[in-house]
Amino acid sequence: MTEKTYDVVVVGSGPGGYVAAIRAVQLGLKAAIVERSEVGGICLNWGCIPTKALLRSAEIYHNIQRAEEFGLKVENVSYDGEKIVARSRAVAKQLSGGVQFLLKKNKIDLITGTGKLLGNGKLSVEADGKTREVKAKNIILATGARARALPGLEPDGKTVWSYREAMVPKTIPKSLLVIGSGAIGIEFASFYRTFGAEVTVVEVLDRVLPVEDEEISALAAKAFKKQGMTLLTGAKVTGLKKTKIGATASIDLGGGKTKTVSAEKVISAVGITGNIENIGLETVGIKTDRGHVVVNEWCETGVEGVWAIGDLVGPPWLAHKASHEGVMVVERIAGLKDVHAMDTSKIPGCTYCHPQVASVGITEAKAKEQGYDVKVGRFSFIGNGKAIALGEEEGLIKTVFDAKTGELLGAHMIGAEVTELIQGYTIARQLEATEADLMATVFPHPTLSEMMHESVLDAFGRALHK
Repeated sequence: MTEKTYDVVVVGSGPGGYVAAIRAVQLGLKAAIVERSEVGGICLNWGCIPTKALLRSAEIYHNIQRAEEFGLKVENVSYDGEKIVARSRAVAKQLSGGVQFLLKKNKIDLITGTGKLLGNGKLSVEADGKTREVKAKNIILATGARARALPGLEPDGKTVWSYREAMVPKTIPKSLLVIGSGAIGIEFASFYRTFGAEVTVVEVLDRVLPVEDEEISALAAKAFKKQGMTLLTGAKVTGLKKTKIGATASIDLGGGKTKTVSAEKVISAVGITGNIENIGLETVGIKTDRGHVVVNEWCETGVEGVWAIGDLVGPPWLAHKASHEGVMVVERIAGLKDVHAMDTSKIPGCTYCHPQVASVGITEAKAKEQGYDVKVGRFSFIGNGKAIALGEEEGLIKTVFDAKTGELLGAHMIGAEVTELIQGYTIARQLEATEADLMATVFPHPTLSEMMHESVLDAFGRALHK
């Protein structure tokens, strides 16, 4: 049975999907969302939000262990793993419920089931063995992505975990092997290390957090090692043998060297791949490449009226990128004139390990590679009054400028609350602020943000507290 025709139907209710639907309604369009699982998608239910809840518990536990430094007495410190997980799940449930409320408030139809493109503006939606048909003038694919599995390292839910199992452990393992040192791998490594697990991280590239500036990666590695993590970079897991108490991994360290590592649990965090299967891409002729839908700068698939956004279309795999794309697409559909294509160099990235890491724009090495004559500023947390008062003296703010124009090419941070601070530089890049604009900006005292000012000043030989 063919039902009413919508202006926009979004397949997937993650941060890209539900935001797109809300923006559509704001612009006077009739919208619906097709969702086969949990409202809010992976981010709200099994990604961004619940992991931050876990990491918040780890942060508090870490700070309690430092109580004496602050003149406090706390005895018999312990933790309840089940309650930590329960709080994380409750946070996810609350936010998922919040999104459902927003859909009702905006009169967005929520259609439960698996959506599949039929062509000519039609979707089939299958649920509980029954199929219905939905018509739309525009269809936005926002089906997200899932963890990529390497041959021989496929998650089994018991010994080898994906992010899902890692988020709901029955107990904290005594030892853990993390394969991959991107944001997901390092965040879990940080969480489990804080609660006492012996953690080994294996990274195939030559440094942890390889997408970050090399200087920041080096400082992060130093901090992780100080915490007791074992980092094996330029290394590859060549085999995994499961045992009664966990697994033993064979690791190629390069240069003819090998090593075996035994651990109670293994987390595979080697990237993600788009959910491109069984959504009718082949039916309508939409192209894919290496597990992702191919789109242009406007998220157009090449098939009229069909768009794709978020993790489904590739890196950077970030919720805020998906949301921005969703808004952009709907505004294009609505015919708004002042709509800009996504500039990925203006998208900030954050890793919520301890210490936190954040960045926006290009690295110093990339800037030089692209032919820029650069000026680089640095300011350490040890020179900031607020950082010292907080007991967070370890960290660095690094800024990279075009020496000729004063353009802020990139900013890179490691230390307390840098995932909040980075937005200042993100706004600066969006507004095309120069070094002169940033130097003339008044930063409040005493705050961590003052280091952002000092880093800019340092790039041009004007730092006041260095």
